[in-house]
Amino acid sequence: MSLRAAGKRSVSPEERVADYLQAAQQSLPLLNSGEGRKVYNQATAELTVLLRSARNGALWNRPLTLTANGTPYRLRFARGGEKGLWTPNEFTSFVPASDVPEKIIHHRNAQSGVGGALVGVRKETPRESFAPRVGVTAAVTATLDFEGRDATLTLRDPGEKPTARLNGSVRPLEADFSAPLAYYPAINETIVGLMGALRVSHYMDKTGLYFLQPYDRDRIPLIFVHGLISTPQMWRNVINEIESDPELRGRYQAWVFAYPTGNPVAYSALRFREELEKARQIYGWPHGFVLVAHSLGGIVSRMQATTLTRADWDRKIGGPAEKLFMGLPKESLIHRSLIFDANPDIARIVFICTPHRGSDMAIDGIGELAMRLIALPGSLTSALSTSVKGSLALFAGGSKRLPNSISSLSPSNPTLKVMDKLPIPAPHHSIIGNRGKPGPLAQSSDGIVPYWSSHLDSAQSEKIVPGPHSSCELPQTIEELKRILKLHLKTTKS
Repeated sequence: MSLRAAGKRSVSPEERVADYLQAAQQSLPLLNSGEGRKVYNQATAELTVLLRSARNGALWNRPLTLTANGTPYRLRFARGGEKGLWTPNEFTSFVPASDVPEKIIHHRNAQSGVGGALVGVRKETPRESFAPRVGVTAAVTATLDFEGRDATLTLRDPGEKPTARLNGSVRPLEADFSAPLAYYPAINETIVGLMGALRVSHYMDKTGLYFLQPYDRDRIPLIFVHGLISTPQMWRNVINEIESDPELRGRYQAWVFAYPTGNPVAYSALRFREELEKARQIYGWPHGFVLVAHSLGGIVSRMQATTLTRADWDRKIGGPAEKLFMGLPKESLIHRSLIFDANPDIARIVFICTPHRGSDMAIDGIGELAMRLIALPGSLTSALSTSVKGSLALFAGGSKRLPNSISSLSPSNPTLKVMDKLPIPAPHHSIIGNRGKPGPLAQSSDGIVPYWSSHLDSAQSEKIVPGPHSSCELPQTIEELKRILKLHLKTTKS
C-alpha cells in the first residue's frame, strides 16, 4: 500500500518520498522472500529517480525530514567517493534499469540481489570532454539502510563491489550491467556506417574519443576502434560480453574511437593520435591503455603504435617520397599524417581481421565504385590537392583520384608497404577469420581480407576463428579477447 501510494503523481514529491521510505523500511525485514525483496528494490529505485528529478534537483543530496502516515523519517545521503560507492553528484539523472529496452543486447548481463538497479546518467552542459552526446552511463545500485526512522541512501557501484551489508547480512546487489550500454540510442548501423564512409563531411563533427563509463583512474582504458563502413555501436555486444566476466569488469573500462571511415586512413590515424593526446593531457593514462581494433580500425591503431620517419619513406619509396615531402612544412596536415612517433602509452593491441597489407577488394570493381562514390570534406580535399601535388598517385595508392579509405587499402598503397617493414613495440595479438573453410591456412580468407594480409609474424598469439570478416561477436573471438585481457592483467602492475 505504501508503494502504491508513493507512485501517485497527484501528491507532492515530499509525500511520495516519505511513502517510498515507509515501503522500503517495511520490506527490509522481508528481504529473504521474493516479494519483500521486490518491494524493497522497486521502492529504492523509484525513490532515487524521484529525488534526483523532483523540483529540478532541489531535494537531492541534502538532509530531509518527511512524514508518511504520521511517521516521521529523516533521510541523509551517503557521501560516497570510496571504492564501490558513487558520490551523490556523480550523475545528473537516473533511469530504472528495468525501463531500458535491451533488445539490441544479445545476452543480458545482470545479477539478482537487493537494491534498486539503475542506470546513472551524467550529462553536463557544456558537454564534458570525451562524453557521448547523450551522456556517460554506469550501473548503479541504490540501497536504503535504516536506524530506527533515520534512513541513509547509498549509491553503489556493483561492478566494483557486487555485495553490500544490509539489514545485518552481506547480500549480493541487484544489478544490470547491460542496461547502461543499451541506454545509448540504437541506430541503423548499416546505413549510418555506409553514410559515414560515403558522405564524410556530415560525420566529421562526430570524430572523437568517447568514454562509455565515468573515468576511473584505477581501471585500464580498453579502447575499441571500428572498421570500414561501421560505427562504434558495433562493439556494444562485445563490451557486454567482456563485462559479463567479473574479473574483467572490475579492471577495465570501455572507450570507443568514432570516425567517418571514408577518409584516408592516415588522416583518421592522425585524428585518433590527436584525441589520445588530449586524453593523456587530462587523465595521464596511469596504466596505459589497450586497443581492440577491427579491419580498417586495425591499421588506424597500428599507426598509433609504430614510429614512421622520413628516413623510412626514403628507404622504401626513394625519389617519389623526396618529391612528396619537398618543401612540406612539418605542421602541415600531410606531414603530420605520414610522419609520427609510436605512442608509448599503448600497453597492448588486439587486431581483428586487419588488412595490414591491404585487400584486393580495394582494386576490384566494387572498390573502384566505392572510390568514385566517396565524397571527402572540402577542407580535406583542398589540403590534399595543395599538398600532394605531383605525388598524388603515390599517396592514393596508384589511383588518379584523391586518396580515401578505399585507396588506402590497396595492396600497392605505399603507406601500407612502409608500415609493413616497421616494428610494433607494444605486445600485440591477431584474431583472424577463415569462414570455417578447410584448406591451407596461407590460402584462407575471411571473405574480405586474405590470411597473408592479416598475419603478423611479430604477434604474441594468433587465433583463427571460423567466421567471416565480421567475426567480432563470434563466441571464439570473445573468448580469445577475454583470454588476452586476463593475460594483460597478469603482466601489468595496475
